[in-house]
Amino acid sequence: MSPSDPRARPEELRAMRRALELAALGPVVGDHARVGAVLLSPAGDVLADGWHKGAGTPHAEVDAMAKVPAEQLRGATAVVTLEPCNHVGRTGPCALALIEAGVGRVVYAVDDPGEQASGGAERLRTSGVEVVSGVLADEAEAFLERWLLSVRTGRPWVTVKWASSLDGRAAAADGTSKWITGAAARQHVHEQRAAHDAILVGTGTVLADDPSLTARGDAGELLADQPLPVVVGDRPVPDDAAVRRHPRGLLALPGHDLAAALRTLRDHGVHSVLVEGGPTVASALVAAGLVDELLVYLAPVLLGGPRVAIGDVGVGSIGDRHPLDITSTTSLGPDLLVRARPHRARTARADDATSTAATTRTADQAQNDRSTP
Repeated sequence: MSPSDPRARPEELRAMRRALELAALGPVVGDHARVGAVLLSPAGDVLADGWHKGAGTPHAEVDAMAKVPAEQLRGATAVVTLEPCNHVGRTGPCALALIEAGVGRVVYAVDDPGEQASGGAERLRTSGVEVVSGVLADEAEAFLERWLLSVRTGRPWVTVKWASSLDGRAAAADGTSKWITGAAARQHVHEQRAAHDAILVGTGTVLADDPSLTARGDAGELLADQPLPVVVGDRPVPDDAAVRRHPRGLLALPGHDLAAALRTLRDHGVHSVLVEGGPTVASALVAAGLVDELLVYLAPVLLGGPRVAIGDVGVGSIGDRHPLDITSTTSLGPDLLVRARPHRARTARADDATSTAATTRTADQAQNDRSTP
């Protein structure tokens, strides 16, 4: 819906922008959507606002309603960034809470794509509540892109990261690779780890580098948000491997089917995963069209040799190339971070297959996937 849509009143557009700001206050990681809500009086005045503070806490609409006397809720308008949920999860259905409170109008941005949680708008309409959808939908879609993709496709949002020299080498010819990039770039990587639900590597990386896969601060301290460490492959992780001492434990997934591994991660409540698995895993994900964002840290050095950062991605001729959109470039000390995204048409084909496979999950599994605000 465009801002000029006559169904969206000026005060509701202002409230939706505020609701998006509030949604950003919620936790970046976790099995939930980040949602904000603003309550308006029948005259258009702001009564209260709220946001979802994490799994198991009141959803945004309920958080806002708790701040308003019950008599003021009758006939009020609720402006929410996501369709009010229609299921019992860790909390009750928000659609029912709005109906019981006597709210007269609900304005929201994006439909909930979840099988169990969707349907709140129809339940509200059936109960006589006026419902307007699609208000500032583009902004809300962009804000919720990771969560929406994961629920729609049945796999997490996948960010692939690598660090390399300007000539695309991840290591010197003898295999040494420590500190290709500087301190600022390395710290940025730790911040990205903390901003994802999980971090994924192959067994080859574990055996070669013995990484801890933790997110750490400048002084080496553990950050508050730690990604779930995931190791994919058939070779066993050694009993004394550093990753086994990770505060989140270790999830080892046997085999080499990365699409299946991603579906398994969704069943564990993972909505976003940072892949640091070396050229084998990174190349396989790119070739399969299962990458949503690339983070490439470029160091101003030349290494030459065979140790490339990415290998065969299924490009036999120039017509098979993987086109990218550069979304930003950032200087990190002497290094350069390039953010890029694949064209969605290619990844959409892979996601169709992933989504089809995901529908085989049971209703109980689907229910456990969500803590939808």
